[in-house]
Amino acid sequence: MRDLPLPLALTVRLMPVVVLATAGWALSSGPLSASPAKEDSAQDTASGPVSTDESAPSTATETKTYTKAPSPCSGVKEKTVKSLVPGAKTAGKEIASTDESVRRTCSWNALKGFDYRWLDISYEIQQSDDKAESAYKARTTEKSGGGAVPGLGDSAYSVVNLTTEDKQQTREGVVYVRMSNALVVVTYNGSDFESRKAPSTDEINKGAIKAAKEAAAVLEDAR
Repeated sequence: MRDLPLPLALTVRLMPVVVLATAGWALSSGPLSASPAKEDSAQDTASGPVSTDESAPSTATETKTYTKAPSPCSGVKEKTVKSLVPGAKTAGKEIASTDESVRRTCSWNALKGFDYRWLDISYEIQQSDDKAESAYKARTTEKSGGGAVPGLGDSAYSVVNLTTEDKQQTREGVVYVRMSNALVVVTYNGSDFESRKAPSTDEINKGAIKAAKEAAAVLEDAR
């Protein structure tokens, strides 16, 4: 999905209700049944009835490391919110979700003077590790041009992009973290409406990674 520039991005992000689709995130798994095994002996056939040993079907249930999403508004520390989003209410605002066990998102945004900042923290619980890995690969492929973040989760990826609309620049950083069957997604962006310039790539990237590390630690503690 193409990143939305400001002011269009601001209009979309400030919508009061975000409806999140949960298709493909149904938390159900079916048992795997093994076929009955039969052993036939030629010698037994000659002397009498065939001896058949049928074992009962076995049921395999995959254990999920994370069964529900933690509170996203507790995903980052208050001092981090104050640093990354000056002027924002540290409590954050959780976005309505159709299924909070599958996905939960919290947002912080503020305009202080002419500087605007936005921060999103999302937790997404997948059906299995494989499903989470597939989702992670799809997201990072779509957001090309970034790089790996060593030492964060099972795998992590950070990318920063610059957009310009009506001579107004916006720089946005996104960090994806996979942890077993869960994904942590952090979005951090900013603009200066006086200079019409965007914050530096380094500022946005470091801010997004800092928030992602704190959000990942909260998910780990929620196991």
